[in-house]
Amino acid sequence: MSDHESSGSQGVASLFSRGRLTAIPRKAARREQLLVHLAETLFERDREYSEREVNEALLTVHEDCSALRRYLVVAGLLDRPRDGSSYRRAG
Repeated sequence: MSDHESSGSQGVASLFSRGRLTAIPRKAARREQLLVHLAETLFERDREYSEREVNEALLTVHEDCSALRRYLVVAGLLDRPRDGSSYRRAG
C-alpha cells in the first residue's frame, strides 16, 4: 500500500465521530477526499436521485446537506441537469 492510499482512507475516517461528519474540511484536498468517499458510499452508480433523496442521504452524515450537495456537484462527483430536476453519481 502506498502512502497516498493509506492517508486517504485513514484521513477520511478521522473526519467522522460515531458515523457523523464532525466538520466539512476547509482544505480543498481534504474536502475532495471526503467528497469522493461520500459519493462512493452514499450513491449508487447508474441511479437517478431526486434532490430530496440526495439531501436525506447526506443528512445521515452531516446537517449541512445543501453545502455537501453543492460541493459534490462542483467537484463533478454528482451530475445535475440545468433544471436541477435530478442527480446522478458521475463517472
